[in-house]
Amino acid sequence: MRHRIAVVGSGPAGLTFARVLHRHGHSVTVLERDPSPDARPPGGTLDLHEGLGQLALDKAGLLADFQKLSRPEGQAMRILDTDGTVLRDWRPGPDELANPEIDRKQLRDLLLGPLDVQWGRGVTQVVPGTRDGVLVSFADGGQEAFDLVVGADGAWSRVRPAVSPVTPHYTGVTTVETSLDDVDTRHPELARLIGDGSTAAYGANRNLVAQRNSGGHVKVYATFRAPLDWHTNLDLGDAEAVRSSLLALFDGWAAPVLDLLRHGSVFVHRPLHVLPVSHTWTHVPGVTLLGDAAHLMPPLGAGANLAMLEGAELAESVAVDPDNLDDTVRAFEERMWARAGKWAKITTAGLDRLVSPDPTEALALFDELQPS
Repeated sequence: MRHRIAVVGSGPAGLTFARVLHRHGHSVTVLERDPSPDARPPGGTLDLHEGLGQLALDKAGLLADFQKLSRPEGQAMRILDTDGTVLRDWRPGPDELANPEIDRKQLRDLLLGPLDVQWGRGVTQVVPGTRDGVLVSFADGGQEAFDLVVGADGAWSRVRPAVSPVTPHYTGVTTVETSLDDVDTRHPELARLIGDGSTAAYGANRNLVAQRNSGGHVKVYATFRAPLDWHTNLDLGDAEAVRSSLLALFDGWAAPVLDLLRHGSVFVHRPLHVLPVSHTWTHVPGVTLLGDAAHLMPPLGAGANLAMLEGAELAESVAVDPDNLDDTVRAFEERMWARAGKWAKITTAGLDRLVSPDPTEALALFDELQPS
């Protein structure tokens, strides 16, 4: 039996799900609200873990291609004191492939491959249990029915209300992102400070992290505890005003560290929201969720990895037993909830330590997680 299957969202979770189904000879409709692949900046680099994201790519038959594109040197991590003193400087060995980095655009293009994505198909509502199956409504007024709709559409999922009334809540931590381009040529001193991977400095309830992407591009993240409306009197579209506000917030830190903000271009506000650690739902036939739509957690390296593996595992299960679609999805959800719940606890505790009144908590966490 061939089912009508749709996945909403063309992020890592949705594309991995679709790509693995495609590999097994099953058709799937990918619905994406963005009008084109390049409609928005793709975001920063991702580290894909051996037993999670890399395993998902292996299931999709793409691991060898990933290894050609990835940057093992990007695993390097340098920790600075706020005065610029180097506290830790870890560099991966030549055969260290546990968590190599890849740009999001490179990963997306790798996963897209032969997939036929319906761009500009914003989903507004998903209604299960109709006579024709699960009814999907679109922003353009159209509707289409499917046997299975998989919500992989992120934190503010339009699919989630079909299975759960829960919405994300603010963690009390916010991030402001900026970028440096052509860093090796334009800012060689900062290039040396950042190295091949990431550099971080931790203070009381705040930190600055710079992460190298490919092509000399660097993402800089200023993270701090603040009310959700901390920017009420600040025009977030005014780069100079945001820069001045951040420099005041990090006043007293070493000049080379603050140069990460001084030379930044556009500033993007990203308050961190999460779903409850133990978020589950009563199974609804014909609808399920993956990744952030199912278990939004602090962005500490687990989210995309979990999402990709979930997409691959669900696709494999559907391909192996397509005649028992509902039982297959129900069993998948039970496995997903158990694993995601463990990672949600880990990342929630990690965020509390990385943005802590005591900055030594961040250094201790680094020592606990880093290979000896």
